[in-house]
Amino acid sequence: MRYGLVLVAPTIADQVRAARHAEACGFHSVWSVEFFNQHGFVRLAACAVATERVRLGTGIAYAFMRTPLLAASAAMDLDELSGGRMILGLGSGTRSMNERWYSVPFDSPPAPRMREAVRLIRAAIGAQKGLGLSFEGQHYSVSIPMYGRPGAVRAEIPIYVAGVNRGMIRTAASVADGLIGHPIFTRKYIRERVQPELEGSPCELAPYVICSVSDDVDQARREARAQIAFYFTTRLYHTVLDLHGWRPIGEEIAVAFRRGDFGAMAQAVPDELVDAIAVTGRPDEARERLHQWETLTDHVLLYPPSFGAPPERVRENLVAMVETFGPGH
Repeated sequence: MRYGLVLVAPTIADQVRAARHAEACGFHSVWSVEFFNQHGFVRLAACAVATERVRLGTGIAYAFMRTPLLAASAAMDLDELSGGRMILGLGSGTRSMNERWYSVPFDSPPAPRMREAVRLIRAAIGAQKGLGLSFEGQHYSVSIPMYGRPGAVRAEIPIYVAGVNRGMIRTAASVADGLIGHPIFTRKYIRERVQPELEGSPCELAPYVICSVSDDVDQARREARAQIAFYFTTRLYHTVLDLHGWRPIGEEIAVAFRRGDFGAMAQAVPDELVDAIAVTGRPDEARERLHQWETLTDHVLLYPPSFGAPPERVRENLVAMVETFGPGH
């Protein structure tokens, strides 16, 4: 199994240290995150110049809050900066993120726009000889007669798409090199809803796996529980719960969130849901639990819980995760 590390850390310097540690311990990849106060490409650039071998991915960069050409140029810049180690991970974000954070209209369903964005990005990356770029679609139209890309390291850069529901999973299968699985994917959801859609395509599954490593087993489970509760405040993700007959859990979490009761949110997450989604416990226990993903994927993105966790604990967990799963440690 190849291990990726999601660089959830309090500062850019923390993320750079985590990326270096992951590389030294044999991790396959490291991934930046993007949020309203964090730029995924800028943070990944800092990791690119601080490392030499580990692959670098955006996990994810928002696709619709920037144009496809901006995403393509950022990916090519990072690929050049890193000597050909870039993976461009894109996600649509939710309607609320697009409209309330970035004042960008949100197309529903977002899958057709994502398919078109990926095709335009591929065309831009491939148009390196100065012969121009022309693209006409439903959502995007580009005409640049002198378009080219001097200094490009590769003619192609891997593109991964994040998805939860069928439309975006099918989009990844049709146009992307990989599907970034959401942190709330259960193993059953991967087996019964995700793998059948990817079957026969070259698109690999790279799922986020919530991971908390600690000698304090109760603490590790509390951290995972809080992170899971945070995601299920969004009803869009309740389709994962439906497969298990757990929709009432999501509704209880959403109600607790609306009244600002974070403790009740976490308490609504049962042990069965934690075990279906997350890897927790002491190092030996965490390694044993991760074996359950071996038949589902060969590239996991290990993701430290951060919702409600003190910054020092997030740093501590990142170190513990790398030392627990690093093949070269």
